[in-house]
Amino acid sequence: MTTPARDVRSLPVPEGLEGMRVDAALARLFGFSRTVAATLVDEGAVRLDGREPSRSDRVAADTWLEVTMPAVRDAVLPPPVSVSGMTIVHDDADIVVVDKPAGVAAHPSPGWEGPTVTQGLAALGLTVATSGAAERQGVVHRLDAGTTGLMVVAKSERAYSLLKQAFRERTVEKRYRTLVQGHPDPTSGTIDAPIDRHPGAQHKFAVVGGGRPSVTHYTTLEAFRAATLLDVKLETGRTHQIRVHMAAVRHPCCGDTMYGADPVLAARLHLTRQWLHAATLGFEHPATEDWVTFVSPDPPDLVRALAVVAEES
Repeated sequence: MTTPARDVRSLPVPEGLEGMRVDAALARLFGFSRTVAATLVDEGAVRLDGREPSRSDRVAADTWLEVTMPAVRDAVLPPPVSVSGMTIVHDDADIVVVDKPAGVAAHPSPGWEGPTVTQGLAALGLTVATSGAAERQGVVHRLDAGTTGLMVVAKSERAYSLLKQAFRERTVEKRYRTLVQGHPDPTSGTIDAPIDRHPGAQHKFAVVGGGRPSVTHYTTLEAFRAATLLDVKLETGRTHQIRVHMAAVRHPCCGDTMYGADPVLAARLHLTRQWLHAATLGFEHPATEDWVTFVSPDPPDLVRALAVVAEES
């Protein structure tokens, strides 16, 4: 039996973290708790420009931090449970964290006839908070049906209230991985552009003057001939935000034909959806007040597409 390959990720150190300790910079860049970051450094899972640092070493701008992602998360978790492709990665009295597959919506909505996270939780016999609209009780944030990755759902009323507050106050760490067409310039930056309903298509969103403030930070992880792999951190959480912002700068998510992605490239990559994955979710646990971080690996269809662009480069 072979051992599964570990997930190794690397990011450049931005100017704003210049002079910070390695463990603190690691926590900021990857969304770990400070304790987990320090442990990873001590275990030799971190490289700073190719060398193994100590946790007290200081980082310089434009150097690279590389980390072998932990096999376990901050919290002590039960074994994952999978129902119809939806994996429960954490379940306690207050919250349930779901790794959502493609083709599953967060909750029922007009015109959607496919499976939903809320229905999947009910099928498992899990009771969620009654706060919120009837069709989305317990849901404190959403992912598009075509976007995979991590969601947290509140089970207790207190958890619902505190998590909603955390999302409003932007204290939740939400990091995504996306493969976009072309090569963003600059290679790392911030897109600050208001989003609202598309004026000509109600099922879409667009950058619109007078829309809701929307801020997306991105960093290039790897550039290929036809596309670029980005790490994306959301400051706000608007519907379709990453998809809209990347399309607005003419680098739509690969496979996202709704927002202008090249259908020929999508077919070549065997993509039937946008290459977008909610990879890391971190927040203060509403009951214990401990910072918890959850990490989800890229799903198979995105791994295959990434392999194709790498082979063509």
